[in-house]
Amino acid sequence: MAATFVLITVDSLRADAQHAMPTLQRLAADGTSFSRAYARGNWTPFSFPSLLGSDPVFTGGSRVGPSAAPTLAERLQSVGIETVGLNAANGFLTEHWGYDRGFDTFETFLGGPRWIAAHPTVNGWIQLLAAPGRRAVAKLRGDDDRIAVDTSHLKALEDHAADAIRSADGPLFCWLHYMDTHTPYLPAPRHVRAVSGGTGSGTMLRAHVNAGLGREVDDRALDDLRTLYHGAAHQVDASIGRVVETLREAGRGDATVLVAGDHGEEFQEHGHLAHYPKLYRELVHVPFVVGRADGEGTASDGRTVEDPVGLDAVPPTVCDAFDLPTEGFDGESVLPTVRGESSLDAAPVVSVAVRGPSVTSQPIPRRLDDGELLVSVRDDRFTYIHHTESGHVELYDREADAGEQRDLADEPALTEVRTRFEELATEHAATLGGGEGDDGPRAVPDDVNDRLKALGYR
Repeated sequence: MAATFVLITVDSLRADAQHAMPTLQRLAADGTSFSRAYARGNWTPFSFPSLLGSDPVFTGGSRVGPSAAPTLAERLQSVGIETVGLNAANGFLTEHWGYDRGFDTFETFLGGPRWIAAHPTVNGWIQLLAAPGRRAVAKLRGDDDRIAVDTSHLKALEDHAADAIRSADGPLFCWLHYMDTHTPYLPAPRHVRAVSGGTGSGTMLRAHVNAGLGREVDDRALDDLRTLYHGAAHQVDASIGRVVETLREAGRGDATVLVAGDHGEEFQEHGHLAHYPKLYRELVHVPFVVGRADGEGTASDGRTVEDPVGLDAVPPTVCDAFDLPTEGFDGESVLPTVRGESSLDAAPVVSVAVRGPSVTSQPIPRRLDDGELLVSVRDDRFTYIHHTESGHVELYDREADAGEQRDLADEPALTEVRTRFEELATEHAATLGGGEGDDGPRAVPDDVNDRLKALGYR
């Protein structure tokens, strides 16, 4: 049985951001990277029921959050494994939505005054202006490496994780959720410079002014935003490295570490920024890396697995690591593949989104009955997207069209592919909603609502 399993999820982290993450690359070099890993939804509330729960979103009801089935943490807690959940201020991953279930320790909205936390751009610029003074003090204390703009509560998250790791005296499951790569992107200037070859706060200021004033995002502004995004990924990566080092120092070098994005991020590949209700590659293709804190690998050291896998593989993988039963989860454990014992079953991955009258409709639909359900199906080559109310379908061949720009749904040669995927999409849609115990919309607490507004969810 594993002594320690650390699950690290990074909000809005798309697969191609890994080039800015040297720690993640080293973890993959000693472990296993899944190159076709896909989120089960386009944003956090649709992705996380599969990540920490037992079932896909909307299983047994139209409201987001884990289903009534035991969550991953509840299963671990029931056998005496210490469970720690640390969420750096994502309002969709709170007690209100049921994500505290099974955690002995559950912390969210870490650090900082509430009014600043609710305005992360203001928070970022306050800390940026104060950075020279803080850096000078840190150098005097010999702690300069840990300076980071903490708009995302990264430092608080990291410190809570270190405390949990050092104080644990038995088997431990620790989940960390970073927010740095979610809009607004506010990495410390040194992380921007690390990915841009020297550009720092000027890039940050220009990009935020343009976006904040609603100006047209031209090529230069888009490049600035991408630079900030990759700087934020680099900032998260440095923190992950420190958490891994803490594991080694605490005598838990044999810990399994799994890092994944909960969904991706769009930079106008299909006309928008952030993660509006769409199911294209930039929003659902995410990193998924499994390794050990001490770098000691398994039979599949440095292996890249190209079979498709959904994030619903996370809960059974964690249970498998602790030698617990994996039945009852929607996904399958990847540990046999990590150990070199067997291959994945390569089943297509299904993801969902719910769209209002337009892609940018506010508030973004959160319930199954708030708009039209979109269902995508992906295998190792094709992407199929089904609009369930209008009947519109899309089909893309990613071998010839990696960006999913050329719709081939009407190609006669692909009729068999379209028919097979349509059956999978229809079957999945039929399982959603209508369950017992869905109590309908509930008032969102003020503190949760403030955080959601801060993230742009009105």
